[in-house]
Amino acid sequence: MSLLTKDEYTAIAAGLDYPNGAYIDGGYRAAISGKTFATTNPATGAKLCDVAACGAEDVDFAVAKAREAFDDGRWSRLHPSARKDVLIRLAKLMTRNARELAVMESVDSGKTIYDCETVDLPESINCIKWHAELIDKIYDQVAPASDDHIALVVREPIGVVGLVLPWNFPLLMMAWKIAPALAAGCSVVLKPAEETSLTALRLAELAGEAGLPRGVLNVLPGGGAEVGEPIGRHMDIDMVSFTGSTVTGKKFLGYSGESNAKEVVLEMGGKNPAIVMDDAENLDRVAAHIVQGAFWNMGENCSATSRLIVHRDVKAALLERIEAHAREWPVGDPLDPETRLGALVSPAHFKKVCSYLEQAESVIFGGKAENGFVEATVVEVPGNDAALAREEIFGPVLSVITVSGFDEAIAVANDTDYGLAASLFTANAKRALRGARMLRAGTVTVNSFGEGDISTPFGGYKQSGFGGRDNSIHAHDQYIQFKTIWLDLADDADEAVD
Repeated sequence: MSLLTKDEYTAIAAGLDYPNGAYIDGGYRAAISGKTFATTNPATGAKLCDVAACGAEDVDFAVAKAREAFDDGRWSRLHPSARKDVLIRLAKLMTRNARELAVMESVDSGKTIYDCETVDLPESINCIKWHAELIDKIYDQVAPASDDHIALVVREPIGVVGLVLPWNFPLLMMAWKIAPALAAGCSVVLKPAEETSLTALRLAELAGEAGLPRGVLNVLPGGGAEVGEPIGRHMDIDMVSFTGSTVTGKKFLGYSGESNAKEVVLEMGGKNPAIVMDDAENLDRVAAHIVQGAFWNMGENCSATSRLIVHRDVKAALLERIEAHAREWPVGDPLDPETRLGALVSPAHFKKVCSYLEQAESVIFGGKAENGFVEATVVEVPGNDAALAREEIFGPVLSVITVSGFDEAIAVANDTDYGLAASLFTANAKRALRGARMLRAGTVTVNSFGEGDISTPFGGYKQSGFGGRDNSIHAHDQYIQFKTIWLDLADDADEAVD
């Protein structure tokens, strides 16, 4: 799909009809309390609409409807091919409404229309299709047993699941979670981030149009204390999959332990290193990957390249090229397709990122922050102990750490509380493989920045998360229970003779 002009996107935005109710039991409805909250365009500060502000009573109602749908089998016991057909129809409806969804995503989150059109929407649609096609291709198993027994290992949907989303990739993270959850046969109670609720609500409506039975997918906008915590503590939710900050993710472990010991899957923060060794080839290409990793989505990305660990012999040449590539990432109106860096998601987050910029003692280039926008910034830090090197900034800020050799680079890269992603640039194949094995991260890319694709599991080590993986066939395992069925085939007459 070719990009439009800024004026054309602006006209589409002006004509959008924003969803503003919670989506429960197959339709929009006001919060039981009648409360609402305003959602605004981060780039302009203009109010888009007032959205239903759900609370614990709405969570109870949505869970009851989700449990009813699960127990009567309207989705959970539907033939796998029938579930696949519904999700394929959803993917087609997303494709038909892709431009509306892309513009809505941009104005609600501050993301650039360039990214929404070229990355978020295509990947979200592909995610739904990929998991839909997998539904009737995952087989149960027969375990090895004696001649007198058959041992079946079957997969059953876990039940009612709570899905809690971040604000940095609202539509894509929703697809990452609902696709395998619905494919498995679960019923869903989903909380979008308070800052970015609109596309989640619209996608739920499209799912209903695609034929998803009422009660199977419920979307509850609202705050963390009002909706997220009640989901985490609910006695009739069987598991929670959370993507967001490490601080918030840890709370869900407590909620689980203090309620029904529900299963918890966490995908949390990162402080991801990119190691560039002195033998790295084509520094211009390396710089392009570093810039993409550091500044894509304004650095509001848990797998963003936030630490450049560079060998001193190539540091100057590499930084010169990084600056040149960063100048190709202009800051501006997110609805302008030429813009590569849009607005940060909220004034509060803008203030947080600015607080890190104020700590920078050596700004190599960039550093300008104004009215919710931050330009691509590279800072040098004296070592790996500085806050700029250790804490997740979640903005377009790259911290540079200088090293003298391979072992030092690996040690610095692993010296972090996180372990989500890492990159290694070297022309030495043995060093590349050794380094990839030595780096404590869930995804390691060699001579590139990336996260793999839909076919590869995504998740982290240490405080970047645990309990399961998004993407790939392994994502389905989050939303199922394995059951052993043991059949005794021994002949009673034979046993009597024995």
